[in-house]
Amino acid sequence: MMKTRELDLSCQLKCYGIAVLILVTSSTAGYAQTQDNGSQSNAILVAESTFPVSISVNASQSAGTLKSIWRFFGGDEPNYAYMKDGRKLLGQLGELAPDEVFFRTHNLLTSGPGYPALKWGSTNVFTNDNLGRPVYNWQLVDLIFDTYRSQNVRPYVQLGFMPQALSVKPEPYAHQWRPGLPYDEIYTGWAYPPKDYEAWRELIYQWTSHCVDRYGREEVESWWWETWNEANIGYWQGTPEEFYKLHDYAMAGVLQALPTARIGGPDVAGDGGNFARDFYRHCLDGVNYATGQKGTRLDFVSFHAKGSPQWQNDHIRMGISAQLKTIDRGFGIVAEFPQLRNTPIVIGESDPEGCAACQGDRFSYRNGTMYSSYTAASFARKHELADKHGINFVGALTWAFTFEDQPYFAGFRQLASNGIAMPVLNVFRMFSRMPTNRVQAISSASVPLNQILEQGVRNQPDVGVLASRSERQLAILVWHYHDDDVPGPDASIALQLAGLGDTASAISVSHFRIDSRHSNAYDTWRRMGSPVAPNRQQYSELEQASDLALLQPPFNLSIDGGSSSLDFTLPSQGVSLLLIDW
Repeated sequence: MMKTRELDLSCQLKCYGIAVLILVTSSTAGYAQTQDNGSQSNAILVAESTFPVSISVNASQSAGTLKSIWRFFGGDEPNYAYMKDGRKLLGQLGELAPDEVFFRTHNLLTSGPGYPALKWGSTNVFTNDNLGRPVYNWQLVDLIFDTYRSQNVRPYVQLGFMPQALSVKPEPYAHQWRPGLPYDEIYTGWAYPPKDYEAWRELIYQWTSHCVDRYGREEVESWWWETWNEANIGYWQGTPEEFYKLHDYAMAGVLQALPTARIGGPDVAGDGGNFARDFYRHCLDGVNYATGQKGTRLDFVSFHAKGSPQWQNDHIRMGISAQLKTIDRGFGIVAEFPQLRNTPIVIGESDPEGCAACQGDRFSYRNGTMYSSYTAASFARKHELADKHGINFVGALTWAFTFEDQPYFAGFRQLASNGIAMPVLNVFRMFSRMPTNRVQAISSASVPLNQILEQGVRNQPDVGVLASRSERQLAILVWHYHDDDVPGPDASIALQLAGLGDTASAISVSHFRIDSRHSNAYDTWRRMGSPVAPNRQQYSELEQASDLALLQPPFNLSIDGGSSSLDFTLPSQGVSLLLIDW
């Protein structure tokens, strides 16, 4: 008997364009409640089906460099880093590319006793004594950076936020925000300009000098230094000109301690628009507020890009178009300045939406394979956008970490939950296994970039491919993505390989997979009955399920004239990595 499942008929006919078998029944079991026009219908069951996809990869046809843009991460709450789950996750990130992974966090200069909370953290680096003299305390920032380095991760240093003793509006200071409350409530005294810019510069100088003394000049030269976060929205409660001044004085402090430091910015929200343009003009041609000289050095530039998911009555619909459009505009703004054509660009926050600590239907995609397949599809298109604009794109920072002591799979945007890696982390594990020499790869079901920019992935699914090689290995990443989080047919993939050389008669294939049953601790947890407090055996099973998993044991394929072929099925929201050795 043909296996069937409930599907929205309109999605199957419109989104996938395949032949379907409709079984009309009077039974109340398995009702699909909508037709194409959204009206009530009789019960329908739609047969599972597949659609064909042809993928060709030529290992001898170079397509340039595949940059490791994925190796940047971050989160709002700095104090989670040295807690048990944060330390564990940092270790897993460091394993991806030791000493090449960078972490950015807010609140490194925020006043307070060091306790973590949603959208909050503190280190208490700066206070005044009874006579108004500065007191510097590096204990907690040292603990944060020590933890990074012990796990082979390096800082992407954000110089923010304003210590209470320096703020022009010190009260109220610590916010009381929680999910569901108005987001603007987070902007309290830490978001304001300093009452003394020289004291601000001195703080940054003292901290940078301390880092050089503690970690060594060569080590600190490898870090990234930038000022603040998203100063074009509520995170900065001053004027644009006051932000330029804040930035100039901060960078003057960094460079006083370490003239060879890597400095940049402005890490604006979105593409930054005219705020970003004016910042670039100031840094390139304006008068430096701190030095009185022309310009402020820019070793890199940065902006942020977020998607826009929406809840569609019964499922989430992602907004990949919104994120890629922002990147397109941001790259275009940088390209307007000839002096910045070769300047490295980091998308300092690059995510499906804008609030990692928020919860609700709109964010329901985060725990499972929607997030992982979105990540694979969107990162691949970032490479295409960089090629389009001809700029020097070096990194896209994923703003997702972990939230300590929260319920399992609580719905936050994170890479791990209670020490259990989520499916999306396995996409980065896949990225980390891909060599840097990109080769030609073509899929018959890849949605063109221009169509994704205009429409998203709303009609046929996007089954795309990215491939790279080293001397004796070929890596092929294949994803099956659609904006709508609804069931869909599997892709039946016919993979053709060429350019493998004539020196070998066989290749070894290792096929890694993320789907509902592979590399997916969230699905394992649900099949356990969603335990609130997994016992030791269950936790061990979840840890095992969170690893990047092989679809099947490695196997061999024969080569004929440097070519071979392989067929496999990729389910909706699945991601495959094939490592081919010869």
